[in-house]
Amino acid sequence: MKSIIKLFILLLIPVNLAGQLAPVTSQYVLNPLSINPAYAGNRDALNVALFYRRQWTGITGAPETMTLAADAPFLDSKLGLGFMIINDKIGVTKETHILTNYSYKISLDKGNLSFGLGAGIMTTNTHWSDLVVLDPGDENFLSNTKVFVVPDFSFGIYFTHQNFFAGLSVPRLLGYKFNLDKNKYSFSFSPGQYNYLINAGYIYSISQKVKFFPSALVTVAPHEKFMVDLNAYLGFNDRIWSGVSYRNNRSLGVLFQLAINNQIRFAYTYDIDFAPIGHYSNGSHEIMLRYEFRYKVDAISPLSF
Repeated sequence: MKSIIKLFILLLIPVNLAGQLAPVTSQYVLNPLSINPAYAGNRDALNVALFYRRQWTGITGAPETMTLAADAPFLDSKLGLGFMIINDKIGVTKETHILTNYSYKISLDKGNLSFGLGAGIMTTNTHWSDLVVLDPGDENFLSNTKVFVVPDFSFGIYFTHQNFFAGLSVPRLLGYKFNLDKNKYSFSFSPGQYNYLINAGYIYSISQKVKFFPSALVTVAPHEKFMVDLNAYLGFNDRIWSGVSYRNNRSLGVLFQLAINNQIRFAYTYDIDFAPIGHYSNGSHEIMLRYEFRYKVDAISPLSF
């Protein structure tokens, strides 16, 4: 029984995050702050966005993620501040990330270069008492794990030049492992085990009313194959955007975004999973609602679409 419990813990608790990737959702193109702290303030306006993702619908205990993200420029747009709260629920395990982001922008010829740093905490615990077990009297399932608090740090660089952008980020600067025997986390600083996210894109004006926005995200991890996301979107009158996202033979996503007015935007994404688990689920759904407090005519970043 103890070996089975340890197996459950390995599946449900983030055991080894020394080289683990930060979660990348389908709508990172709409919330680049989630993958790069240097993006804070790059929309040139205070904005708040809500995200909800339901992964692998139809499977009991499948992951659910809710995100609140906000960022704004300060000091004549030289400084950017961002804030995110991410609530993850996977089975009987719950995680909450509280993250702050800071960026400093340097003006270049027709472009900008931003450096960003993210800092925050993650809390996690597992509610074993919520499980339906064959042996209700098993004391191992009568009590829940304590709440663990783990620090989280990230770094990023973000460059824009007219309609082009490129970014490089390290989603986790501090690694940590869960020690099952001691029931606690241990921390490590291992630059050689860092994962890197590299993304770039460009907005092409096909006509006065139609724009084409291709982009890519490459994830580089030690001793692992590259993970590549390819995205392509069409925009009409800067009000309606639709397109597809393809990820390494793993999933295909379809995105639709509508600018209801100059301040409010709504987006919906549906993912089809090519992995074996896709045969047992009805896909993944993600929605976004964004409010921008000050409308701007000239967006300084292509990702402000």
